Amino acid sequence: MARTIVPVMGNSQKLDGGSMYGNCPRAVWSQWSPPDAADRIDLACRAMLVREPGRNLLFETGIGAFFEPKLRERYGVQEERHVLLDSLKALGLTDADLDVVLVSHLHFDHAGGLLAPFQAGQAPRLLFPKARFLVGRKAWERAKAPHSRDRASFIPELPGLLEASGRLEIVDGDTHPVLGPGYRFHTSDGHTPGLLMTEVETDGGPVVFVSDMIPGAPWMHLPITMGYDRYPELLIDEKSRLLTDLLARKGSVFFTHDPKVAMAAVAKDAKGRFHAAA
Repeated sequence: MARTIVPVMGNSQKLDGGSMYGNCPRAVWSQWSPPDAADRIDLACRAMLVREPGRNLLFETGIGAFFEPKLRERYGVQEERHVLLDSLKALGLTDADLDVVLVSHLHFDHAGGLLAPFQAGQAPRLLFPKARFLVGRKAWERAKAPHSRDRASFIPELPGLLEASGRLEIVDGDTHPVLGPGYRFHTSDGHTPGLLMTEVETDGGPVVFVSDMIPGAPWMHLPITMGYDRYPELLIDEKSRLLTDLLARKGSVFFTHDPKVAMAAVAKDAKGRFHAAA
């Protein structure tokens, strides 16, 4: 089957570099991600569009434009408009043309783009009127009953809107009939319970949408984790297994938060360190 992967940009963010790089010293991470005067670094919220004959699949939706102005400023969202919708339009698509939308987890910077832009006095409204929405079971359960540590990372109204759509599909296992052949899932608990990463078969080899397991190219180096990660040591072990497997199969990873690199093949240097191939 002809299958094309297209990076689709959503809204961009600026977040605290120390939070994004965990216990990595500023002297190191600032070489990879130069901070601004407030120590914030540039981050993308990039979706992965897969185009097949007769259908379009979107993997994540970015942060979108659902925040009220005060929260948009707090979380460093750079644009007022819903950039993902503009990016889809440039490809000749609207949100109504998507057949499947898969969300790795329901943190707002990955699922906020499911919602229409903020309008004062208006309740949140779900976009993508024809799409089937796929979410992993553990990630879904976490969104419905978050821990106090990450409660602020979720959109309280979103689970109810997804359920009310009648098009929500909860994923159990490593495949799902809505996706069909050529797709399988990997899961991770290091960042958040049940993070769902989708592997896509392409003519150039397997591509895995790694989401927050590996936010961008610098995080390919195993010890580099985020302050937002639930269990950093577990995440490192999960990264090692996935990247070792993909290296052996000549696979690639797709980054959602890297401001410059959308996709890269997995490589190892002379010291045995994983990195994004140039």
